[in-house]
Amino acid sequence: MNPFTFQTTPNVLFEAGASKKLPDIVASYGATRVMLVTDKGVRAAGLTRSAEEALAKAGIAIDVYEDVVADPPSTVIEAAAARARDLGTDLVLSIGGGSALDTAKLVAYLAKSDDKLEDIYGVGLAKGDRLPLILAPTTAGTGSEVTPISIVTTPTTEKKGVVAPKLLPDWAVLDPELTLGLPAHVTAATGIDAMVHAIEAFTSKNKKNPISDQLAKQALALLSANIRTACSDGKNVEARSGMLLGSMLAGMAFANAPVAAVHALAYPVGAIFHVPHGLSNALVLMGVMRFNLSHAQGLYAELAPILDPAAADLPEAEAAARFVECLQAICHDCKVPASLSEVGVKQGDLERMATDAMKQTRLLVNNPREVTYDDAYAIYAGALGEVRPAA
Repeated sequence: MNPFTFQTTPNVLFEAGASKKLPDIVASYGATRVMLVTDKGVRAAGLTRSAEEALAKAGIAIDVYEDVVADPPSTVIEAAAARARDLGTDLVLSIGGGSALDTAKLVAYLAKSDDKLEDIYGVGLAKGDRLPLILAPTTAGTGSEVTPISIVTTPTTEKKGVVAPKLLPDWAVLDPELTLGLPAHVTAATGIDAMVHAIEAFTSKNKKNPISDQLAKQALALLSANIRTACSDGKNVEARSGMLLGSMLAGMAFANAPVAAVHALAYPVGAIFHVPHGLSNALVLMGVMRFNLSHAQGLYAELAPILDPAAADLPEAEAAARFVECLQAICHDCKVPASLSEVGVKQGDLERMATDAMKQTRLLVNNPREVTYDDAYAIYAGALGEVRPAA
């Protein structure tokens, strides 16, 4: 058996209403001044209200930073970290989607360490201290609450990652009730994102390991069984619970067996066209899956019975193809946009997108099949519904 390392968030609380216990967890660190990292939409929806009120009642000073935006720019993160330092913040709490959680990780780190953000892009470069960190997701998608990864949009619209064990939070607090109001289109996009995490972890060329494999399978089972219900009946607590747990398990999987070409090709879509991360993944998913089919056939066939039990009796090639078909059916049933043109991408944008995708070497090295510039262009062109002109 190949050697491997597996790391994850040390404490997980999963329970309907779990967010009501946040003040007790904060108090266990002796914190007196907390920065709450969120965004205006989450706060306006009232999802942070009970935590804010309970913390205030406990005599804990709260500074709410609600300027997080999707695909957080480096300037937003640096501003929040500077504010945390100036205010003497001694614990960072985040209630929000993946962008808020990613921001909170870096705020907790930058506010305590002497590092600059531009010096820690990459893997294993953040080695300093950080403030205590508690994350409570409001979407079932990124799994950020159990990953050592923060994704940042640079001033040149390139997406870069900070990957280091120091970014793993102290607590992941998963409360399905925080996800009940999520609109269907967001539920679909974030749910597909979580499924991609599971699939890419299971098929990762680097660091694939038996723990991530089992987590990925369980995640895919939970997500595929619940995503249609969660999209059609958003108040269904059981479906929301299945999605949130599946998202977390997928996060644990890909934090240790990293994602690949779907994410690499999704990043330029998000960064250039301001498309939410989950939707960016969904838009390139089918093209990458078909591209990888020849090199990941056995692995796709192994996953196929999770989506369709009848696939267990099929020959390997047919089972793998069935797996891809089932994924496409889920995207269709959950009304995920099927074309890049629906988010404003035009043929003239493809060269820049393919060029930017090739910069994601951290991700591309994990793909089962090598991806060239021409491959990336062709996948984008297929997702756009257009063909690359002859040279």
